[in-house]
Amino acid sequence: MTILQAILLGLVEGITEYLPVSSTGHLIITSWLLGLQDDPAKKAAVDSFNIIIQGGAILAVIGLYRARVAAMLKGLTGGDRAGLLLFLKLVVAFLPAAVLGILLDDWIEERLFKPVPVLMALGGGGVLLLVLAPWIKTLVDREKNEKDDFSMLTFKHALAIGFMQALAMWPGTSRSMVTILGGILFGLSPRRAAEFSFLLGLPTLGGACAYKLFKSARHDPSGFVETLGGPVPVAVGILVAAVSAAIAVKWLVGYLSRGGFAAFGWWRVAVAVALGAAIFSGRMAL
Repeated sequence: MTILQAILLGLVEGITEYLPVSSTGHLIITSWLLGLQDDPAKKAAVDSFNIIIQGGAILAVIGLYRARVAAMLKGLTGGDRAGLLLFLKLVVAFLPAAVLGILLDDWIEERLFKPVPVLMALGGGGVLLLVLAPWIKTLVDREKNEKDDFSMLTFKHALAIGFMQALAMWPGTSRSMVTILGGILFGLSPRRAAEFSFLLGLPTLGGACAYKLFKSARHDPSGFVETLGGPVPVAVGILVAAVSAAIAVKWLVGYLSRGGFAAFGWWRVAVAVALGAAIFSGRMAL
């Protein structure tokens, strides 16, 4: 993998990770366009790289929401009850994906990290957003009377959001899309639902990165890095992902304060159509 390829993948990861468009789906498509999916050995390393660079998106959220993170850490020492409750709700929401991710990781990589499953998830999610967009847009006014402590979100709600997040293990679905919709469904405003989704990404993405690093190191500790061109492309990808994710999050929060999800729905449908055309023409293998 070249530095330029790492930069491009880092940009795609950072921009799409927290938008409801599926970072994994876009990374799979980008990897194919860059010719990184042709060699089976390289494909496995690139698929792991696409998970590991999510570490950059984690750094972006930690930086942007450092006050929330600090409140949760303070809550663990008994100094902030609201922070402790938020931390516990995030733990509950994280558990379904943590358990199912370990159990189904190999099965998902073998069967779903392919163009057709991604096409189905992108298109289906796009249609869903277009159907729900008018309803979501009416919820923007909820911002005016919203509490800032997530108190309306119960532990049962958090667990339900966690199971919704588990659906996003199907590449192309979008973890952000399902968790933001879950937050809205259980009473949060679109903006606050997005914040809960971002914070939930800390343990979820962090766990995925750690698990991929563990698996790669266990199977081939030196060959994995060498296949990717050494440690420099990996570090560059993470850095670019961090910067672009921070910009994307700031933009998304502002956008959700003004409107709904229709634009993301149309984008997903357009990408699905383009992907379908590539598959139908034979340019992309099934």
